[in-house]
Order: sequence, then C-alpha cells, then structure tokens
Amino acid sequence: MKKIIETIKNIWRIEDLRTRLLITFLFVAIYRLGSFVVLPGIDPTALSALHEQTSEGLMSLLNMFSGGAFENASVFALGIMPYISASIVIQLLAVAVPSFQKLQREGESGRRKINQYTRWLTVFILLFQAPTYLINLRAQTAGSNAFLVGDGFNFMLTSTLILAAGSMFILWLGERITDKGVGNGVSLIIMIGIVARMPGAIGEEFVSAISGAEGGGLIKFLFEIIALLFVMALAILLTQAVRKVPVQYAKRVEGNRQVGGARQYIPLKLFAANVMPIIFAQAIMFIPMMIVNAGAQDGPSWLGQQFQDNTSWLYNIVYVILIIAFTYFYTAITMNPVQMSEDMKRNNGFIPGVKPGKPTADFIDTVMSRITLPGSLFIAIIAILPAFASIFGIKHGFAQFFGGTSLLILVGVVIDTLQQIESYMMVRHYDGLLNSGPQRSRSRVKAY
Repeated sequence: MKKIIETIKNIWRIEDLRTRLLITFLFVAIYRLGSFVVLPGIDPTALSALHEQTSEGLMSLLNMFSGGAFENASVFALGIMPYISASIVIQLLAVAVPSFQKLQREGESGRRKINQYTRWLTVFILLFQAPTYLINLRAQTAGSNAFLVGDGFNFMLTSTLILAAGSMFILWLGERITDKGVGNGVSLIIMIGIVARMPGAIGEEFVSAISGAEGGGLIKFLFEIIALLFVMALAILLTQAVRKVPVQYAKRVEGNRQVGGARQYIPLKLFAANVMPIIFAQAIMFIPMMIVNAGAQDGPSWLGQQFQDNTSWLYNIVYVILIIAFTYFYTAITMNPVQMSEDMKRNNGFIPGVKPGKPTADFIDTVMSRITLPGSLFIAIIAILPAFASIFGIKHGFAQFFGGTSLLILVGVVIDTLQQIESYMMVRHYDGLLNSGPQRSRSRVKAY
C-alpha cells in the first residue's frame, strides 16, 4: 500500500503525465454522462421490457460493452462495437485483397487511408444497425407509450442520425484519449463500459447471497470473490507469457570499428490472438441457433434450446471448437513468418543454428504452431468459465466477469495502460506500478 501511495504521488509530480491522466478522466466522464442521455422522444420509465431483454444472451453482451447505454435507449446506445466490427472486416480484407496489402506497406499514408476506409465502413454499419435497434425498441415497448412523439418515419430518420452521430462521437473521444491522454482510447472506452456494470453485478450477487434460504450465503459470496480474483491473476500471468526466439545480428564495420553482433529476441506470445477468437466464435454461434429455430411453429426445438442455453454441453463443445479454429486463423493472418524472416535477413539477423530464408520462416511457423494450441485451449477455457459460474449458482450478470471477453478485455487494457504509465515514469527515473527495486538505474538505460 505504501508503494502504491508513493507511486501515485510520483505520477502527480510529472506534469505531462498528470495532464494526460486528467484529460483521460474528463473524456471518460463525458462518455459515461452520454450513456444516460435518452433519445429525444423516448420515455425512459417505459423501458422495463428492454431492461429484461438485455439481462442475458447477446443483448447482455452488447449492453455490457456499451456500459448500459443500450438498455437506457441512450444516444450512445450502439457504442463503439460498430467500429470494432468495421476494423475486423478491414483486417480480413488486408489479408485477402492485394490493394489493401499494398496500403499496409505504404507506411503512414497507407495507414491513414485504411483508417478512413474503416470510418466509412463504420458509418455504413451504423446506418444499418440504428434502424434495427429502433425496430427492436419498438417491439419491446409495444403498448407502453414509450414513443412520446410517435414512431413514424421522421422519428426513425432523426433517431438513426442521432445514434450514428453518437457512436462516431464515441470514436472521436477514443481517438482524443489516444492522442492526448493515456492508453488506447477505444480499448479504454470498452473497458469503462464493462467496469461500469461490475458494481451493480457485485451488489446484486451480494444481495442474492445473503437473502438466500440456505445458510452460509456470505461465506459463499466471499468464496466467489476469491475465485474471481484467482481467475484474474491467472489471466494476467498467462496473457503475459511469451516464447522468446533468439536472433543474432551479424557484426558490421563502421569506420575503424565493428558494431552490432548483439543477440535479441522475438517475443512470440502464447496469447497472440487476444480476445478476437471469442468475438468471432460468439458471432458464429448465433447462426446455428437461427437455423434450428427457423420454421419452428411450437417454440424452439431441443437443438435450438441447447444453443440458446450457454450452460449446455452441446453449446460449450461447439463454442470451444470454434474458438480453437479461430485462434489458429487469426494468428495466421496477423503473424507472417515469411515477412519476419525477410525482415531479419534484411537487417543481417539470423536465428542461431537455422539457415536464413525459408528455413527460418519454417522454424518460426513451427514455434508458432506449437504455442498456438495451448494458447487456444487457454482462451477456450476462459471463454466457458462464465457458463460454469452460472452452473454453480452465480447470477448471470456477475458470472460474466469470470471469463469471456469481459475478463480478457479488463486484463489486457489495464496492463497496457499501466505499461504506458510506467514508460512515462521510467523516463523521469521514478519507480512504477509494475516494477520494483532500483528503478532509477534501469530507467536510465531504457530512456535513451
């Protein structure tokens, strides 16, 4: 605790870091405030059916990512997810379409063009999702007079523009946080939306535990908190695990002396795909549910019920298989052994005991294949932990924090943000939150 207090004091002493943190807090506060601003013409007291719809399933996930704005019919109801969807599509195009591959190789100018295409695709997705959201809102509030000014064409048009503008404003806030604040702005906004749901979920679980008919409710709640902290600690340890591949650089002559020849390492992460395989798998899991329920006149069939229940064995088996498959797929499109081999050869680098060129690419590919399997299994286990938490009697809202996208995003964003704060402090020769000991001497080496 003493170290934490001293670290906070050191952060406040660094003017640039203090300003960036205050800007970040300000933009986050603006985002949270907008999550409670209801669409013009909507009665917020008539949204009980929408609140019930977002208590579980896909709607619960969307509501969590939006920080509750989805169930509030807020101007920020669609959140940042349309931009995430557009980014995923653009990443896939960068693998399959040669013109996008060329843009990636053009440096800063190519990156700006890709960002522009991503924004235009985001607007296109928003113009499709906003009317869909409003149609669902109308269905959920039928007969409740939630639409104070009616739900005709004028309302649909203006509300679509407001929802689209709200999401683009969130994107602007995220970019400003990245430029002027601390951390990745878009990731921070997603994390804040998740964290905003945590106090309510913990409170609901606590009330449920102490009001239960059986005894030992408080002890059960304490065990749940301990289990949650253990899962978070395990996720932190495993997401930081890497396999280091040594790279030796050949010596070169500059003037009358030899330079270079130092050994460095390529850190191949066990968890390279991060949360993307879970997002892909969750999207795909709704396809069989729609297929098996299509044309069902007397309610969902047994197969449909299995896919609707995230605690069923069939659902989780298919879910795990999809996550493993998408982990290999996403790792393959983001990590290119051939390009890594060419970059090493261009910089006079080589892996000791491995010939440059194709043998180096094959060696890196073999290492990646070996670490991807345990990484994919770990992601799959994290993804199905909320199902096991629900089986053990934990309420759905609180069970979501035991794994899945929420846990991985929380862990990943917090670590990345702390590392960025650490880098600011190391330049000023201060101890940080992640390292301890004689930081001053180490920071002098890293600062140059």
